[in-house]
This record gives sequence, C-alpha cells and structure tokens, in this order.
Amino acid sequence: MLRVEGLSRRFGGVYALEDVTLQVRPGEIRGIIGPNGAGKSTLFNLIAGHMRPNSGRILFRNEAIDRLRPHERAARGIAIVYQGARIFRGMTVLENVMVGGHCRAQHGFFEAALCLPRSRREDRMLRALAESLLAEVGLGGQGDQPAEALPLGQQRSLQLARALAAAPAVLLLDEPAAGLREAERGHLVRLIGRLRTGGLTVLLVEHDVPLVTSLADRITVLDLGRVIAEGTPAEVREDPAVIRAYLGTPEGA
Repeated sequence: MLRVEGLSRRFGGVYALEDVTLQVRPGEIRGIIGPNGAGKSTLFNLIAGHMRPNSGRILFRNEAIDRLRPHERAARGIAIVYQGARIFRGMTVLENVMVGGHCRAQHGFFEAALCLPRSRREDRMLRALAESLLAEVGLGGQGDQPAEALPLGQQRSLQLARALAAAPAVLLLDEPAAGLREAERGHLVRLIGRLRTGGLTVLLVEHDVPLVTSLADRITVLDLGRVIAEGTPAEVREDPAVIRAYLGTPEGA
C-alpha cells in the first residue's frame, strides 16, 4: 500500500530523517514511535506532501508520489490528521466534515453556483455522509454547533471525521491521543480498531507507547532520524536499541 525508500530530509546541515525505509501492507496499523526529535512528524509531512525530501522516494500503490502536491495525494487516498486541532472556524461541525468530502464530488463551480440537479444531489449525499461520520466518531446530533465551540477532544474527533469523509485508503494520525481524557482515549482506540476492520490502512504516531502497542500490527521506531528497530509490539518492547533510546541506558550496559 505504502512504501518509503531511503527517505532523507535535512534542515541546514542537520538530518531530521536519514535513509528511512519502510513498507506498510494494506489494512495494517503501523505504529511510528520514538523520543522527541526522532523525526516522526517530519516523516508524516513528507508522506502527506507538505515537505519535499532531499533524497529517497515514496510510493503509494506502486506509484511514485514524490512530486505530487498535498491535494493530489489526498485525491489518491492519503489523509492526515494533525496533533493540533485544525478546524474551519465560522463553520458548523457538519460543514467542517462536508469540506472533507468535496474531493469526492463530480460537479463543478458553475453547477454549484446555479444549483443544478447534480450539485444538489451530491450536496445531499455529502450531508448524509457527514452526519453518518459524526455519529461514528461520537459527535452525533452536534452537527449544527459552531466547530470552535467544541472542546479539544471533540475537535480532534471532528478532524478525524473530516479526514474520513474523503474516503482515504491510508490515514496518518499524528498523536491523536495527546490531551485526551481517559474516556476519550478509550473511544479513540475502539474507533481505530473499527476503521482497521473496515480495511483502512493506518499509520499512527503517538507518544503513548502502551496505546500504540495495543493497536499496532507492527511498529517502526525512529531515533535521531533513523530507523533503529521494526517488528511486532512484543519484538520492539524487547529490543535493546529501543530500550536505550527511551531510557538512556549507556552503550554496553
């Protein structure tokens, strides 16, 4: 589904990522973990197209996407949900989700401006889809609220519903549990599990290692921009390089 080959990104003379390679299978939940500054968010920005690599390439469904812009990658099926709540203020909760689904619409500007039949039909379909997704993420019945009136945890859920409205094949989740209360975290875990059951491929960056290990099929561990370990959660937990990266155990100890 997704292949990253020899990916590197420098900022000045400092590597944020260096020669990173990974492969993600369809329907897999892949955890990406590592200490602060390991390069996790840089990796996501490169995959989503918000940064360009200095070297290496990214393939999605065997197509090189390195030169595609973010909206072109989104149209092919790559969606990202960032850590900070990014909502469209001045719009309702329902309208925010509908924005995410507009890439699936077939009508053009003039059809929308003239309210032609296809435009009206697709608008009804998007509205129904948005209402269904809001119910799925636990925001059913709140579609008419201003998006900015939602608390942080619910704004995160709103972002997720908006990303799902584009019907992605790969969903990138950047620290989705940060700042959530315990009940909200439990709901997030169950929701991600249901998405995987539906066939969605998920890449998950998260500092909460127990949460990642409870969800992920495989985990890739980054440290100082390099892959230091990869495997099942059980394998990664026992890897000496991972233990050193997180606990600071001296070499040879």
